[in-house]
Amino acid sequence: MIIDPQAVSHGSMYHFMNSVVVPRPIAFVSTVGESGRFNVAPFSYYNAIANQPPLVGISILQRPDRPKDTLRNIRLTRDFVVNVVDEALHDRSVQASGDWPQDVDEFGITGLTPVTSDLVRSPRVGESPVSLECRLHREIELGNVSLVVGEIVRAHVRDDVLTDGRVDPAKLKPVGRLSGDGYAYMGRLVSLARPKVEPPARP
Repeated sequence: MIIDPQAVSHGSMYHFMNSVVVPRPIAFVSTVGESGRFNVAPFSYYNAIANQPPLVGISILQRPDRPKDTLRNIRLTRDFVVNVVDEALHDRSVQASGDWPQDVDEFGITGLTPVTSDLVRSPRVGESPVSLECRLHREIELGNVSLVVGEIVRAHVRDDVLTDGRVDPAKLKPVGRLSGDGYAYMGRLVSLARPKVEPPARP
């Protein structure tokens, strides 16, 4: 089968991409709005994009009528927190993904615990094993999304997911996003070293 993006609907291309680019990490993004109301929502178009400075990128769909609560809050406070979704947090992160009215506090409906951050206004999710406090680095409009780039200014890591000072994926048990209602839990872990290639000798 050959797919021409120009010959299929936007919806078909969306579902195709979501079934091929898998599993995707989930950014459970917590923010605070103008009235002080907290918001938390999951986004799977997310990844690390640089380490000097430490930057993460999240694509947020642009609505024709009004921005999503997460994007509106980030524009207001210029900060947010990325919380890792593990297996224990999975069900409540999905519950928070509903298209809730603007005046709904997803922390309240999910029973999650907002925790005061160290350096940003947005709260952390107390139940998350890893939380990344981020300040807005820049916002870039790309197609029908806003790519929000955040600089990590503080990381909070629960001790029980560490091995020798590093986050251990077997202990972290992160959840990956698939297409539709599909999600992936950690399966068999494989370690495979990169080949060591000697640089060419200088003449």
